[in-house]
Amino acid sequence: MTDRINVIENFLSKTNWSDATMSPLAGDASLRKYLRLGPGTDGRIAVLMDADPALGNDIKPFVHVTGFLRSINLSAPEIYAEDESLGLIILEDLGDDLFAKVVDQNPTLEQNLYTSATDLLFHLHQATPPALSAYDSKTMTEMATLAFDWYQLGACEFINDDERAEFNSKFSRALTDELSPPSVLIQRDYHAENLVWLPERKGNLRVGLLDYQDAQLGHPAYDLASLLKDARRDVPKTIEEEMINRYIDISGTDEKDFRNAYHLLGLQRNLRILGVFARLSMHFGKPHYIDLIPRVWNYIQCDLKEPINAQFRDILNKALPSPTPEILQRLRDKCATIPTL
Repeated sequence: MTDRINVIENFLSKTNWSDATMSPLAGDASLRKYLRLGPGTDGRIAVLMDADPALGNDIKPFVHVTGFLRSINLSAPEIYAEDESLGLIILEDLGDDLFAKVVDQNPTLEQNLYTSATDLLFHLHQATPPALSAYDSKTMTEMATLAFDWYQLGACEFINDDERAEFNSKFSRALTDELSPPSVLIQRDYHAENLVWLPERKGNLRVGLLDYQDAQLGHPAYDLASLLKDARRDVPKTIEEEMINRYIDISGTDEKDFRNAYHLLGLQRNLRILGVFARLSMHFGKPHYIDLIPRVWNYIQCDLKEPINAQFRDILNKALPSPTPEILQRLRDKCATIPTL
């Protein structure tokens, strides 16, 4: 028995789940792990988040954001027990009906689910956000240049410092000039595999929320771009356009400004994801993320066609090669071979 298992069992021994069965749940791209806990002494099934501090995890942001989301009547999971020093939380089990799974099983629900997720964002954006760091131009630019630091490195065997610096300068300036200051809570990974359908609840509570511990202050268009430019599934263009229009209509925001922000932030987000997926393979040894790169690449190409992003077309298309089968295989072959930059 490992030390970590001992820590978990000692923690559980002081809760209603001391004798509960444990079964693993699918995790995310982080270093956190999740276990489903069988019925406790009060009959409730729960989820254990194992965020080992020794691996660099910190549960404080998750607890902080959970409290805020629940305070504005959204379905973030209730926290039953926690120990910050151990990095352990027992959470309400929202079930397995992720949006992606529900839509696969019943495609007729797709529009309803995306409408509910869009309406939730409007509700969230009406609330005064809690104290959070800003996802500002500097941070967003650093995240976007992960496409050079990891994808260009893996695909081309080098990082072109001149191209990286040129892009960095132009992109930072565009983000500063074109976007309004960060003003709302953005969950940053708001997509169909982090949303749970809870049809027995009412209104916005029907959308269960997961994986929001990286929340920051950002632009209202960011989470909508995350939802509709989903790296893990294709969202029909008709639904994307309908949801953009819906948010603009119910929020009363300026359409041109919002659409420009949507496409600029969509480009930022998917450049970051392009780099992150390459890093997950080459550094963390998770090559299955390489299979998602072609979809992310297509989002980048679509956003580069927008006038707001015209200034980045030449440099990005020159610096970042198209993910051909040969390039993708090169990235897979580098799996777990780069410990750090």
